[in-house]
Amino acid sequence: MNDSGTPVSLGRFLTLADTAEVLNISAPRAYALVRSGELPAIKIGTHGQWRVERSVLESYIEAMYEQARRLSLWNQSDYAGIPELAVGQQDPQNRTSSN
Repeated sequence: MNDSGTPVSLGRFLTLADTAEVLNISAPRAYALVRSGELPAIKIGTHGQWRVERSVLESYIEAMYEQARRLSLWNQSDYAGIPELAVGQQDPQNRTSSN
């Protein structure tokens, strides 16, 4: 926002700080999403500062909505309680993997 409280229009590419603000997460969490490859980004300039393209961020947000929708539907299904069918389903409350 500028001094008058009006939102500032951001350009095509967002900094990680801008990205974090849009997603309402911390800057280190935004950096972790980029470093893991979950959120595609590019390095710009001689210092290699990360930038996220606005359209990529919007696609990422839409994909997260779709993932949440599918997980919700799965959890409501009659098959959710069958362990053999739950392979590959990730419980967002329990992120540990079985090895």
